[in-house]
Amino acid sequence: MIINELTPENWMFFAIQNYNNPQSVTYSDFEEDLNRIRYIKRLFKRYETSGELKTHLILNHIIVMYNVFGDAATPLLFYKTEATHWSYLKAFMFFLERLPDSLNDNVDQECLKQLNLI
Repeated sequence: MIINELTPENWMFFAIQNYNNPQSVTYSDFEEDLNRIRYIKRLFKRYETSGELKTHLILNHIIVMYNVFGDAATPLLFYKTEATHWSYLKAFMFFLERLPDSLNDNVDQECLKQLNLI
């Protein structure tokens, strides 16, 4: 998977190269879409500390990421998310049927339970 190939020097180029949002006209639109990763990370931290999982909000952010970055959203999300939160991310990607088979281990079961209640 391409996650191992992303570095601090090339991840932004990778994001720009794979960005496809016809409604975006400025760089700030791109930044706004890229900031969704930061929001997802914040929501995962909140879940880790308080147990509160905002499933709909996280799903919305992840779906928008796939809408504007296509399949490149997967490596971008994993690269920019701390490895301690990967099990949460994997649960959401599994729910959306976007989780690569090679990463189909260590999926957070509590996240999956909450997602299946939707």
